[in-house]
Amino acid sequence: MRIAYITAGAGGTICGNCLRDNALAASMIELGEDVTLLPVYTPIRTDETDVSEREVYLGGVNIFLQQRSALFRKIPRALDRILDNPALLRWVSRFAVKTLPEDLGALTVATIQGADGPLSKEITRLVDHLRDLQPEVVHLTNSMLVGLAGPVKQQLDVPVVCSLQGEDVYLDGLPEPFRTQAYEELRRQAEHVDLFVAPCRDHAQALAGRVGRTARNIAVVYPGVQIDDLQPAASPPSDFTVGYLARIAPEKGLDRLLAALPERARLRAAGWVSPEHEDFLANVEAAAKPGQLEILRDVNRAQKAAFLQSINVLSVPTIYGASKGLYLLEAWAAGVPVVQPRIGAFTELIESSGGGVLVPPGDTQALRQALVRLRDNPGEARALGEKGRRAVAERFTAAHMASNTLDLYRKLS
Repeated sequence: MRIAYITAGAGGTICGNCLRDNALAASMIELGEDVTLLPVYTPIRTDETDVSEREVYLGGVNIFLQQRSALFRKIPRALDRILDNPALLRWVSRFAVKTLPEDLGALTVATIQGADGPLSKEITRLVDHLRDLQPEVVHLTNSMLVGLAGPVKQQLDVPVVCSLQGEDVYLDGLPEPFRTQAYEELRRQAEHVDLFVAPCRDHAQALAGRVGRTARNIAVVYPGVQIDDLQPAASPPSDFTVGYLARIAPEKGLDRLLAALPERARLRAAGWVSPEHEDFLANVEAAAKPGQLEILRDVNRAQKAAFLQSINVLSVPTIYGASKGLYLLEAWAAGVPVVQPRIGAFTELIESSGGGVLVPPGDTQALRQALVRLRDNPGEARALGEKGRRAVAERFTAAHMASNTLDLYRKLS
């Protein structure tokens, strides 16, 4: 099957959506499918082999300028190529700072409008490339790209699938009137999508109304990860060590995890830090006792595998309902139990696998008690980690995710 999968770069960061999309495309290719992974906004970044195309569509610099000024909507393609150059986009991402909400909101609405808005030139260029690829199905990485669905249906007459991957957290944070405009436009454009796919049942229920569907009409394909290089440690660390593996930002809860850390415990945190959250990290480090906290920042794949072998339990106590929880699956692949808030994908994954402990969201005391429980009962911790490892091998590998996604494509053909 010829598949065009449109993924979204995250400005030089390793994000869960990039990791998931790349792993999905790579696994479908391994299963013998003809998959083209097309990046938009910026090149993607992943800690595994990147299978995406080099050329970037809807380049972040280009669409920002075109949304701001009609002049840039008329520039020749030669200048577009300069603005969309992957090296330039990576370079700009290194120095990116938080854009004004007013600009971010207007650009988001323009992107969702697709060919009906100021970015029609870029939408047309991408659809022209898709026509050359002659795909049998087009898959959009999230609902903010639904503006592509109408032109794809009109020009290619193929099914359009759209993932839901936590974009509601971003959209809900837009200032008015852009938030309302974005959701109104999203529902309008969503009429052209043949099937929405969520990474968990909770997310399907949360976003159903936002895209004009009922939860039962949204398919669920649970995330999956590559597990061959993620192995349990020969023996758990003797000093009880709690791990944190995620982007370091206030909503991810590193400060709450430090506050909940039991006596005789260490905290190791690995994750990318944006410039706007450097002060947050500095405050967390200042609150830690000497020798209590180690910050690794960004880690590559080999470093991630070693990190998971260096911890006894993993916890990322977010204050929002995360849609995927890939770090849970990676921890389980390494035989590490988890302690997570009872929200979002965490509830479904942990109840399904038995690989961890659920606590009330935002309850620091309950989080500490769960960590103390696993510290004082290493046999239980090992058993939970083993349950998680079996569950990943049986249901949550990238190959399972790819096979389940392909089944959905075939039903639409």
